[in-house]
Amino acid sequence: MARPRRIVLVRHGESTGNIDDSVYEREPDHALALTERGRRQAEDTGKTLREVFGQERVSVYVSPYRRTHDTLRAFHLDPDRIRVREEPRLREQDWGNWQDRDDVRLQKAYRDAYGHFFFRFPQGESGADVYDRVGGFLESLFRSFEDPDHPPNVLLVTHGLAMRLFCMRWFHWTVAEFESLSNPGNAEMRMLVLGEDGKYTLDRPFERWREPVPYWVTG
Repeated sequence: MARPRRIVLVRHGESTGNIDDSVYEREPDHALALTERGRRQAEDTGKTLREVFGQERVSVYVSPYRRTHDTLRAFHLDPDRIRVREEPRLREQDWGNWQDRDDVRLQKAYRDAYGHFFFRFPQGESGADVYDRVGGFLESLFRSFEDPDHPPNVLLVTHGLAMRLFCMRWFHWTVAEFESLSNPGNAEMRMLVLGEDGKYTLDRPFERWREPVPYWVTG
């Protein structure tokens, strides 16, 4: 099995929805563009990625949203060294279709009280739903490693929640551990690095907004 030396996760750059949540009332979530600041953020991250990858090949998976595709383009990676696949299972959590700003704010308050992992948005998804589809993607990713010519790098251009849930699934974090973590910033990256012991480690942790609070204690 040709496991990659690096699996890099990157959140999209700042989008119009990150600075004005009323835009969700007028435009579908998947169609939101990057702001100019978001484009610069992605370009800066692209410089780092080009240094990390050097002349090595990269297998790229990108969420089908406009802001993730725009982010990937702003990386300016060498097209001759990347293989790009759009991956719907890496999309943002579905919050429903047209979103009323005041209702979404109310639902977020309900989510904070109920639990970020288990709360399901009306007509949308829960964090647990996203965990399941990210887990399905991971199974596909593992199968791709069976190719002896698999590139030594994997790059996922996705969303903050998907990044945290990917790591939760990979490292077997508990729900309490997941719920204690803050979203990465726009165009922030995390890297899973393969060690000499055959295990992957995270290059740096996600910030925490609180200590893990288990729903119950076992053992």
